[in-house]
Amino acid sequence: MPKMLPLDEYLRQKAYDLGADQCGVADLTLARDAIRDQGGEMMAQFDRAISVGIAMPAAIVDQLPRHREKAVAIAYRTHSYEIISDRLDLLTSQLASLVQRRGYQAFPVRASQYLDGEKLTGLISHKLAAHLAGLGWIGKSCLLITPELGPRLRWATILTDAPLSTGRPMAERCGDCRACVDACPVHAFTGRPFRPEEPRELRYDAHKCRRYLHRNDAVPGAETSICGMCVYICPHGRGNSAEQAG
Repeated sequence: MPKMLPLDEYLRQKAYDLGADQCGVADLTLARDAIRDQGGEMMAQFDRAISVGIAMPAAIVDQLPRHREKAVAIAYRTHSYEIISDRLDLLTSQLASLVQRRGYQAFPVRASQYLDGEKLTGLISHKLAAHLAGLGWIGKSCLLITPELGPRLRWATILTDAPLSTGRPMAERCGDCRACVDACPVHAFTGRPFRPEEPRELRYDAHKCRRYLHRNDAVPGAETSICGMCVYICPHGRGNSAEQAG
């Protein structure tokens, strides 16, 4: 009978086999209060989170300066959100089953989910979990910025009590860069660096962003408008995408 892999190694291997581009484990005790404030005791009871990310299609993201054109809007909404959300939800469901078979609890959180319609927040911040897993840092756009692809990934999370080894949160590397702040058409970002103890509202007005996406002059035939300029403009994502394309 083949030797059983350690759970950490097994889950990472399975995550990549199932289509993940990034995978890591977060120590949630480092941000217990923030997690409790957002998702309540149900979320705060877990000590670990498995964070998985899937990259957006670079060829579509590179068209975002033309985001008011119907073809770009439909492509970005379909392939960077709807399809990747479905892929992430299937991926986290499958990984959660594997964790459960090993005798541990596993709570998959949907990639796209709102718990609080007023604050526009979900059960847990997928970006915070990915940051705590050491996969990147949270930039001035409040997006998770990775060294490999910048913010050009979508994320989902599995909460667990499995005693997995964790990553180390990555230090912020944005420095004086304000590209995302300046590119936002509704000035939703203040440019304030991420601090886990501070409310998101000090850095980002989510309602400004939401109103822009649901404005009256939405792209005809595209159901809802899209923007994504903070995703497109980040030099970490643009530079690496160009290198990969070359």
